[in-house]
Parts: sequence; structure tokens; C-alpha cells
Amino acid sequence: MRTGFNHAQYLEMQAEHIRERIAQFGGKLYLEFGGKLFDDYHASRVLPGFEPDTKMRLLQSLADDAEIILAINADDIENAKRRSDIGITYDDDVLRLMDIYRRLGLTVGNVVLTHFTGQPKAIAYQERLESLGVLVARHYLIDGYPSNVDLIVSDEGFGKNDFVETTKPLVVVSAPGPGSGKLATCLSQLYGEYQRGVTAGYAKFETFPVWNLPLNHPVNVAYEAATADLDDHNIIDPFHLDAYGKVTVNYNRDVEAFPVVKDLLERISGKSPYQSPTDMGVNMVGKCIDNDMVVSEAGRKEIVRRWFWTAEKLARTGQGEEELAKLELIMKKAEVSKDISPARKVALAKAKESGAPAGAMELADGTIVSGKTKDILGAASSLLLNALKRVAKVDEDNWVVSDEALEPICNLKTQHLHSRNPRLHSDETLIALAVSAATNPEAARVIDAASELRGCDAYFSVIVSPTDEKLYRDLGINVCCEPVFEHHGYYHR
Repeated sequence: MRTGFNHAQYLEMQAEHIRERIAQFGGKLYLEFGGKLFDDYHASRVLPGFEPDTKMRLLQSLADDAEIILAINADDIENAKRRSDIGITYDDDVLRLMDIYRRLGLTVGNVVLTHFTGQPKAIAYQERLESLGVLVARHYLIDGYPSNVDLIVSDEGFGKNDFVETTKPLVVVSAPGPGSGKLATCLSQLYGEYQRGVTAGYAKFETFPVWNLPLNHPVNVAYEAATADLDDHNIIDPFHLDAYGKVTVNYNRDVEAFPVVKDLLERISGKSPYQSPTDMGVNMVGKCIDNDMVVSEAGRKEIVRRWFWTAEKLARTGQGEEELAKLELIMKKAEVSKDISPARKVALAKAKESGAPAGAMELADGTIVSGKTKDILGAASSLLLNALKRVAKVDEDNWVVSDEALEPICNLKTQHLHSRNPRLHSDETLIALAVSAATNPEAARVIDAASELRGCDAYFSVIVSPTDEKLYRDLGINVCCEPVFEHHGYYHR
């Protein structure tokens, strides 16, 4: 795929900027890390060239000087809050994150239970962590937070919280999701450091919105589309404009909270080093865009994807009507339509011609490949095979999956697993292809070409199965479906 973002430059520039911020505060910095540390597919879609694990690579380059604190809201433990993208609870995700960080050579110092009021499940979770040898700190709910500054910055406010002993110059405060208390954790630790005579600072790392891109740049508008389920939006930072006469972009929540954060920093350290929420950030993403045309087009495509994903969610669950209406307004602002990718028109035309579900994919070179439902292959499987053949330069008429591989899978599904649908999902098709590759060199070539589909857009005339969506996502293919089901019914798996 065409790139518009310089990945190598970003890693070098971002690491250097963080080191400069550490030095600004005498060698100790608490860095609130927003967004996803890895698997950041939104960033990789709107900034082609940005890798999903770029931020993890950044932290690895700083590993000798960094340690991580994970914050989790005790109420989220009590209510078994789940991540919408991977479906696991926040408390399980903390364990998963610790495993990943340690495997990458990063030090995980402590887990902080924020908003702690004695929740029984939070206490049980702390006991579980401590039995695993994990250090746990409790940060208590403070009346009037964040506006009651006098109480917050006192022995009865931050002073009641457990202080986490840290040894590295950079302390990254991360969390399984929003609302976990990262900012409060940073400020409480800052208070504890100053009480102990240690000078330290605070900064914030958020990839979006990109502060030095225009307010209505497609990349920033795409971020509004990504957060359409929240009552938030991008705005001009008025504090930065007033202090420096420069226009920068920030998130409305950060702008609204800045006076209180500034006041808290002044109470803790004697003065605030920042005149605006933009000042607090350390994000260098906007400095590393080397092809604005490419990232702008990527941003516009992401806005449309968000519409399709929300429309599909509405069809599946009945939830998301307001979100979809907001996305329609965002699409008008960005001047984009649902036909931004030519693959959609091809998919709908193929479905009309065949009278069955169909799909189409736009490849990296702009070629459109289509696929339709067949006797033993669903539309997603058919499209995937055709796309793989095209990028592997295998003739479309060549049957690269052998009957010997297909028939046992079909029989297993219908005769033993009691499936009414004998057609193979895309993951089953890949397994059959892998079996065929043992005796067919062309099948092996097709499998080896899978990485060339990463970043491509696929459109389907109906909502495909979650199994197919997941397989496409695992391959890095962006899937959009018309928000209708193949068959009328009340329950759809």
C-alpha cells in the first residue's frame, strides 16, 4: 500500500522528544499514555506507514529508562466492564497487558486500583494479583474531584492514596480503557514525589487529534468519527491561541479540564509548566507525515468505514442510532460518500447479477476483485481466494483448493457438527488451502501472498459472519458490509 507516514523518523523523533521532556523536569516524568499501546489499527489505517505496534516499539527503545504503572477503575472491576474490541473484561486485560509488556522487556511496576471505595470484587482482584506477586496500590475516590482542589491536594486527598515507589526516569501510566483514572494516578504520584522532596513532571501522550494538523483535516475528522459514540469533538485550543497566538487542535474534554489540571499542577509543584493542553502533549505524529495526499485519502476512507461499522452494529443490536446520525453529519463535513471505494459498487452489482451475496476488494494497485456465493464457498471465502490468486499471479480459473481438502471439512460441518450451511467460512477455506499446499505449489504461492492484502478494503452486499470478519481483520483487511442480513430473522449468529 502507498505510505504517507515516515515510521522510522517518528520512532527517532518521538523518543528524543520524550527524553527532552524528562530532562525538563530534572529527570523524572509521569507520562499519561492514551489510546492503545499496541494493535493501534486506527492509527495504521489513517496514517499509512504507521505500524499497529509502533507505540510499543517506541517504548522498547526507551525500555532502559522506563517502567509502567497500570491503572484500573475499581468500579469497572465491580461491574465486569469489557473491552468492546476484544471482548474481555478490564481486569483480565490488565493481566494480559502485563504479560505482553514483560515479554517485550518492559518493567511493570504496579497496578493501581483507582476510585477505590471498598468494592468487594476489587478487593478480591487485589488479593488475586498479590498472590501472583504483583504489587497493588489503592487510590481512593475524592469528593469533588477534580474541582475541589483544596481537598485534592492535601493529606485527606492525594495524601490518602498508596504511593507507588518507582525507580526509572520515565513512568508510563497506562490502562485497559478510558475512564480508568490515568490522569489522577499521574497527579497523585506527582503529589507523593513532591512530598518526598523529589522534583517530577507530568505530560500526556495522545496520538489523536493531531495538534499541528488543521481542525478539519481528514485525519482529525476521522478521529471524531472513531469517537462518535462519545459526546466529544475536536476544537481549537483557546489557551494555546491566547498564550502563543498559534492555532492548534485539541480534544474538547482536555480543553475543558485544563484550568483545573493547571491549578492542580500549581498547587503540587508551586507553578505550572504549561500554558495550554497542547503544551502538555508530547505527540510528534504530525511532524512525520511525508505525504499529506495519502493520509488525507486514508482519513476520508476511515470516516466511511466507521459509518458502515456503526450501521452494522445497529442492525445486529439495535443500538447506535444517535452515533450513526452523528457519523452522517461527519461525512457531510468531510464531503465523502458511502461509495468512496469503487469496491462497494462492484460488490452490489455482483450481488444483483448473481442473485446471491457477493463481495469485492480494492487491491493495493487499484484493481478490483470480486467474489460471489457458491455451492461450497461463501462470498467471503470466494472473494478471499480470488484476491489471493490475483496478488499471487495465479490464474483465476485454477482450482487451488483440492476436493480432497474440501470434502472432509464440509462433511464434518454437516454430518458431525450439525451445521445447516455446508459452505466454508474464510478460515476453513484457508485451512483447506494450507492442506492443498502440501501437494500443490500454486496453493503454497497463494498462501504466501496473504500479507499483500494487508490494508485493502473489502465490501460485501450483506452482513457476513463474525468468523469471516475476524479472519479478514486478522489478515489486516478492512471489511465493510451493507447493513442488511442475507436472511430475514430475529436471531443472527
